[in-house]
Amino acid sequence: MNQNEPAPRPAAAESNAAWGAVGYLVSGPAIYGGLGWLLDRWLDVSFLLPVGLVLGSVLGMYLLIARYARKS
Repeated sequence: MNQNEPAPRPAAAESNAAWGAVGYLVSGPAIYGGLGWLLDRWLDVSFLLPVGLVLGSVLGMYLLIARYARKS
């Protein structure tokens, strides 16, 4: 193996990375959608749930890209 080549990653590490990606994609909309829903109820408005869902999706994708798009 050449010094410039990265060491091969085991299959378990690949599976953990995949589940981590799913966690980012699910937790963003869940958390920010939940906060939007709570603020909708508290402020008696109806637009914060969709705003929270979109914001959570965007932030989840950003975190996913920031975490896993690095060169290995």
